[in-house]
Amino acid sequence: MERTCGNGTLRAADEGRKVTLIGWVSKRRNLGSLVFIDLRDRSGIVQVTFDETMAEKVKDVRNEYILQVKGTVAKRGQANPKLATGEIEVMAEEVTIVNRAETAPINISDDTDTNEDTRLKYRYLDLRRPVLQNNMILRHKVCMIARRVLDEKGFIEVETPILARSTPEGARDYLVPSRIYNGRFWALPQSPQIYKQLLMIAGMEKYFQIARCFRDEDLRADRQPEFTQIDIEMSFGDEDTIFATVEDLMKAIFKETVNFELEDHFVRIPYADCIRRFGSDKPDLRFGNEIQDLSDLFKDTEFQVFRNCLDNGGVISALHFENAADKYSRKGLDKLQEFVKHGFKAKALAYLKMEKGELTGSVAKPLSIDEKNAVIERLGLKDNDLVLIIADNMKIANAGLGALRVRIAKELGLIDESVYKFLWVTDFPMFEWSEEENRWVAAHHPFTAVKEEDVDKLFSDPEHVSSRAYDLVLNGYELLSGSIRIHDQDLQEKVFEAIGLTMEKAKERFGFFLDAFRYGTPPHGGVGIGLERLVMVLAGTDNIRDVVAFPTTNSSLDLMSESPNTVDQAQLDILGIEISNKDKE
Repeated sequence: MERTCGNGTLRAADEGRKVTLIGWVSKRRNLGSLVFIDLRDRSGIVQVTFDETMAEKVKDVRNEYILQVKGTVAKRGQANPKLATGEIEVMAEEVTIVNRAETAPINISDDTDTNEDTRLKYRYLDLRRPVLQNNMILRHKVCMIARRVLDEKGFIEVETPILARSTPEGARDYLVPSRIYNGRFWALPQSPQIYKQLLMIAGMEKYFQIARCFRDEDLRADRQPEFTQIDIEMSFGDEDTIFATVEDLMKAIFKETVNFELEDHFVRIPYADCIRRFGSDKPDLRFGNEIQDLSDLFKDTEFQVFRNCLDNGGVISALHFENAADKYSRKGLDKLQEFVKHGFKAKALAYLKMEKGELTGSVAKPLSIDEKNAVIERLGLKDNDLVLIIADNMKIANAGLGALRVRIAKELGLIDESVYKFLWVTDFPMFEWSEEENRWVAAHHPFTAVKEEDVDKLFSDPEHVSSRAYDLVLNGYELLSGSIRIHDQDLQEKVFEAIGLTMEKAKERFGFFLDAFRYGTPPHGGVGIGLERLVMVLAGTDNIRDVVAFPTTNSSLDLMSESPNTVDQAQLDILGIEISNKDKE
């Protein structure tokens, strides 16, 4: 059909221009002999005015009808600053009803009041909302920028298999049964990890892929069972080389999408320092208020609660918020106490307030004058300052105060929403203890390189072995994970042994991969950038479903297509599958 331009592209400079537009009716208003219709297409909304000679032709038109309109662009008597096209309108001269529409079951507008489950059921209508269309366009732009930048840097885009072998060392796989080989299964890839390392062994040197990945895991607000990552791997580089590549990519993306200039080099903080300072391995650096260890101030304390904590190897740590004491009543502080007790198993949350030059609060009385003065001096307290204290083991104190730091910053408006703060978190632990399996497991994945100075501790002290793994954190979100990989066959065998994986078992799971190691494996490393999380931050939303065209709910259901669903018994018979728990929902 004929159209001369996008509805949202018209401006005051187009006055007098003859145009042909097509779009959906977003809103209709009758003003006596005049009818005003807001006509929406992907580019935006423009007001179309039908005078008394044209009004009869659109008398039955309702929202979401598709119209083709021919007319002339004219300046509006009163501009609408809420619309990009608000200075003009189109005076209709011809109109064709392209298609009719029933009354939509959802409110199709950016400020919709329709609940999310209903919008997900009618996602094809929800996607007509300009805010979601703009998110999809933003996602497209990010992908195109990534392809261009990486191409310019000599990376080759290679597609890796979607049907792959299950390698159950990490999150749960989605399995796909084989019809030809009953009883055998493919797995949908959690990442292209093994294949991209094989590409390095194959001599591709620089690879990338905008890869679809799948993980059968419990969901959160910023996760989906299927997701996309900008996957990058390169040979003959180290952390500095990889970090520089990613930083250049981020600079281009942020400049070209939100016109934000990123710093030349991103901050780097080792994992242990992150936990100590922020209580988290994905800290938000848009505000300060770091965790302060006050344990040394109470080494001779007679306050029994603090004394018991220190004698049992615990810490006394605190958060300091300036000019915040009057923002939290006793009731508000009780809520914070419940937050750290129930969410992080802290024994208690103590507080101090600076009032008229003196400390008051839940632990002010049992502290000595010298201890109070030491706290005032250490934290530089002023009137109306608030101090929150947890005395517990280090893990609980850090986790509780880390979460409290973010919660209070949001409540007090301390976070500058207009900036983007990146952080490389480095030197992650190589292993973590699995209570379920009663063994050390790879914290990242078993192909992650060990820091050279810690190789000798693989068996004697696995808890304190650091890896060459790293994360990139943006405004409190983990944006990517990556590592330098093991390229030495002997070291790979040692890592497998350290996690209780015999070489026989390792060859059963990764035999084809380990065989490739024998033929000259280059040093290599890479990253997997979470596309949805990146676009989510750029779009200014905290809901990952806002940047996915057809997302699932938190319970992993697609309400639109009503999947997952049952299949015919005949299909199961062909696959040699019998369902033993048919009554299970």
